[in-house]
Amino acid sequence: MRSGSTPWLRAALLLVLAVLLTAVAAAEGSKSGSGDGKAHNYEEALRKSLLYFEAQRSGRLPHGQRVPWRDHSGLTDGLEQGVDLVGGYYDAGDHVKFGLPMAFTVTMLSWSMLEYGDDVAAAGELAHALEAIKWGTDYFIKAHTQPDELWAEVGDGDTDHYCWQRPEDMTTSRQAYKVDRDHPGSDVAGETAAAMAAASMVFRKSNPHYAHLLLHHAQQLFEFADGYRGQYDSSIAEVKSYYASVSGYKDELLWAALWLHRATGKAAYLDYVVDNAHDFGGTGWAITEFSWDVKYAGVQILAARLLLRGEHTAEQKSTLERYQAKAEHYVCACLGRNAQAGGEDANVERSPGGMLYIRQWNNMQYVTNAAFLLSTYADYLAEAGVGTVTCAGGGTAGAGEVAALARAQTDYVLGTNPRGVSYLVGYGPKYPARVHHRAASIVPYKHSKQFIGCSQGFDHWFGRRSSNPNVLVGAIVGGPDRRDRFRDNRDNYMQTEACTYNTAPMVGMFAKLNRMAREEREQRAATARSGTAAEV
Repeated sequence: MRSGSTPWLRAALLLVLAVLLTAVAAAEGSKSGSGDGKAHNYEEALRKSLLYFEAQRSGRLPHGQRVPWRDHSGLTDGLEQGVDLVGGYYDAGDHVKFGLPMAFTVTMLSWSMLEYGDDVAAAGELAHALEAIKWGTDYFIKAHTQPDELWAEVGDGDTDHYCWQRPEDMTTSRQAYKVDRDHPGSDVAGETAAAMAAASMVFRKSNPHYAHLLLHHAQQLFEFADGYRGQYDSSIAEVKSYYASVSGYKDELLWAALWLHRATGKAAYLDYVVDNAHDFGGTGWAITEFSWDVKYAGVQILAARLLLRGEHTAEQKSTLERYQAKAEHYVCACLGRNAQAGGEDANVERSPGGMLYIRQWNNMQYVTNAAFLLSTYADYLAEAGVGTVTCAGGGTAGAGEVAALARAQTDYVLGTNPRGVSYLVGYGPKYPARVHHRAASIVPYKHSKQFIGCSQGFDHWFGRRSSNPNVLVGAIVGGPDRRDRFRDNRDNYMQTEACTYNTAPMVGMFAKLNRMAREEREQRAATARSGTAAEV
């Protein structure tokens, strides 16, 4: 039984957390509003973020497709290899299907639903969220052709990047690449196992047969990933220039085991996480980022959740406490509270406007993932009745500050920043108009079916200074630099290219903040009514 689990105590703690969040946000100037002072519409942001995934679809599009400027594409994927690899998602503004970031996208979409699914449903977006997850998991089922075989990439990044054309006109290589016993890929297999395990829980009530199928694949993939260890970029050289596994595969093995433990409740998976904690770096790495590549912070927060909920044996407690210490190092790094004795990298840099800054290329992925991790950890603390986190050097930070920072980062994305720009495309009065995205930057196929070749796309569409003819609604672009500067040019791919894993964690954040904003409005209305009644 988890501590602090009585209903009245949980309610009281959550109320205190809400008050702290509002107070801290006000103190830091992190007002929940747009650049012009108006409150953000989180429900609109949620709707638009889910729409983005429909723009990234590969394969035969369904009748209910809501993005009108997209059409069928990649209909022969896998044909040369004798497998059906039609479907899935394009990761960004090109047309390669990279398995590792696609799987991470689905993991984060599923985690969003597991934490904030009721909030997504309350906003009327449950069906669209489930469709976004299932579009990915349907593809993973196809790609997992044998227990020890997973197709991890379709397309070639080099030829694709020399071509600027719509996916419907695609003439670039659709070569498919796989990992297997002789060519292992523990990282991509582990992440795909995590995605399918997390998604199985999402579908458990609405589609139990599908949930069981996903869990079966997840367990097989984990056994494959663990039994035949190796980095996928050593087996698939073509991926090295695009999604190299810099962190290795050990974080994905821990990550997958934690998701399988949550999905199955089987003690063997938690034993795996505890037994390999030191050797795999789970209790060793003090990390300041969380991404499609580096999963340690996510691993540490999931492990800390088990500790806070009391879901462990007495023998496992000390190891989980070490996981939690590293989880709180990440949280405190985002807050800037770790002692400087830990070195220059002990804390995350902030831009003058307050944005968490990790690196130049697509920094927004680190912002959105951090917002989600901070938010979920603050919720785990509140549920357990814990009010503070312990930072490196002995300092502490309040759980309310953690939640407030998550909200502030989300609001920065939506336009509460020095430029007043929403980096969620299609939201607010000012957002990027020249997103680095092939399909969005060329006349829609449905309007003009005349073939557009590789060089023709560069000559007639890529170099145009005008806005894209199609708005990539719901995409979150790479975003500004360390000084909040942003150049809205199509050739500035470090800042204007959007990726599926930028938006995925925001589905949960927008849903949660929409509910909180509604509760805040109701509280203000109730206070106003009580004040009026007192005057009478």
